[in-house]
Amino acid sequence: MTELSYRDALNLALKEEMDRDPEIMILGEEVAFYQGTYKVTRGLYAQYGENRVKDTPISEEMIVGAAIGAAMSGLRPIAEIMTINFTLLAMDQIVNHAAKIHYMFGGQVKIPLVIRTPQGAGNQLGAQHSQHLEAYFFHCPGIRVVAPSSPADAKGLLKSAIRDDNPVLFIEDQNLYNTKGEVPYYDYIVPLGIANIVKTGDDITIISYSKSIQDCLKAAKILENYDINAEIIDLRCLNPLDTTSIFQSVKKTGLAIIVNEAWKTGSVASEISSLITENCFEYLEAPVLRICAQDVPMPYNKVLEKASLPDIETIVDSVLDMLKIEKTKKT
Repeated sequence: MTELSYRDALNLALKEEMDRDPEIMILGEEVAFYQGTYKVTRGLYAQYGENRVKDTPISEEMIVGAAIGAAMSGLRPIAEIMTINFTLLAMDQIVNHAAKIHYMFGGQVKIPLVIRTPQGAGNQLGAQHSQHLEAYFFHCPGIRVVAPSSPADAKGLLKSAIRDDNPVLFIEDQNLYNTKGEVPYYDYIVPLGIANIVKTGDDITIISYSKSIQDCLKAAKILENYDINAEIIDLRCLNPLDTTSIFQSVKKTGLAIIVNEAWKTGSVASEISSLITENCFEYLEAPVLRICAQDVPMPYNKVLEKASLPDIETIVDSVLDMLKIEKTKKT
């Protein structure tokens, strides 16, 4: 084990996989000479050369289209899209081609493609660069969607995504890149589709993923002042979704809150809420609650931006309201 940042854990995963498999290549805007917008591909061009680490023109549709063709031809490409906001420019390639080719060719063609892309808000980047768009892809069959919350999971899940024969959208929250944690140095793999119970508890189930897990853990610490023992589930993967872990926890606690920083309407939180209601209704002691971003374009103003996003206090207050406990102690 060694302490690494989320960024360096991703970089290590890429190095280990490129050493293991010569068919792996990386392409995207500024991934080679500039070493990646967030420096995740630092040092890879110098180590593996231009045949395996390629800078591309500023054309997301071309990047994903070329990566699909490379995957169909036997390579295992990793396409970096500078921000998830720009995946909208490649939506046809992702949704109509990457997600469907395996099915439309009767299973004869595999698409072992990883699309890495950061997302996140809270940095005053404006409405067009602060979106959480995971629900767009979560909605589409044929695409795996991964969203790690820790450096260890970032490494283990990326290695699994690269080895998967399906197209994987690998979402990295840009606010996590500098966070640090213990990361295994050996060939550490986290299977896709297995959630992580990051904190056990009996009073309420809090379900989340990516950066929001950090807020949930901090909220759970505060809730201990009220003798509330929350169970926190880090989904890690949205597709495949570990419904078994979700249902088992909700049946145990009888209460469920889902937290994500995307808009509430049509969100991953909405789908999970529906699944819990359909499968655990007789166990619920109260309606499932969603804590999400406001349904507005993200404001540039820092105060308004903060007000648009869920935070630790919102999680704490929501749990207390659900359990009908007065907020009398300092948080």
